[in-house]
Amino acid sequence: ARYITPAELYKILFVNFGIKFWLAWLATILALVSTASIFPDMISTGAIDQLLSRPIGRLRLFLTKYLTGLLFVGLQVLVFSAAAFLLIGLRGGEWEPGLFLAVPVLLLFFSYLYAVCVLLGVLTKSTIASLLLTLLLWFGIFLIHTTEVALLNQRFIHEEQAKIEQEQVDRTTAEIESARARLEALDEDEHDRREALQRELQQLEQSRERSRQAVDEAGHATLERFHTAFYAAKTALPKTSETIELLERWLRDAADLPETDDEADHADAPFADMYGGPAQRRAAQRLEETILSRSIWWVIGTSLLFEFVVLGLAAWLFVRRDY
Repeated sequence: ARYITPAELYKILFVNFGIKFWLAWLATILALVSTASIFPDMISTGAIDQLLSRPIGRLRLFLTKYLTGLLFVGLQVLVFSAAAFLLIGLRGGEWEPGLFLAVPVLLLFFSYLYAVCVLLGVLTKSTIASLLLTLLLWFGIFLIHTTEVALLNQRFIHEEQAKIEQEQVDRTTAEIESARARLEALDEDEHDRREALQRELQQLEQSRERSRQAVDEAGHATLERFHTAFYAAKTALPKTSETIELLERWLRDAADLPETDDEADHADAPFADMYGGPAQRRAAQRLEETILSRSIWWVIGTSLLFEFVVLGLAAWLFVRRDY
């Protein structure tokens, strides 16, 4: 086994624990808990009257409070990234300033959810309601993401299975033509060989018919329709999982981080047969290529568009409401 250096060990911990477990889940939940009360408390406790009595516009007040919440979370991520930077540098002997790329990306990731929390806080004036509904939406986004990926994988499996069956049809057709040619070349008195070839022809034709039916069954239009529907829903919603995946890929380049366990297993070709047949392996490769080919505009651009719409609605309600 290859010796793992201290720097590699700390980087593996940063990827598998720091990003995937802490920053992408627990720290985000804690940040939502800490910031969810900003707008409900300001509106429901009467503090809004004192704030509005000062020479400050409502929109400016709204944006100031919103940016305060983001700044609070940004400082948390900055402290964590700085701690990881110092740990890997002092204990591992490798200084990776690329780790600080996590600060803007994770702040962007949090802003998707925080915009929803702000809108719900303005609407409900309740910290608990806005927090729980935001977490519920986040869970719904995760379910849509998981379902879309699963449907896409199944669609690719069906398509690859259809290709394999079509290849079998082509091979069987060639064997049938060869058997017919041999049958025509036989003399009339070679009854036994003629009967054997005829039985072989019959078996080959039955095998080809079964492969053709498998091709027709594999072409499942229902899967494509379901996947299209989930992909459309996913496009309209913020891409929380994809944003974290982008961060992981960018950090691997910026800070020379190792691959995750799933990617290492997938890239380990000698063990590929353990994870399914040819159709499954081809589908897994296509799935990975498809996910990696999704543009930054689709991942971040559409998420920011969702955020701007939600935040704009929240700002409009905050400015127009009578207090």
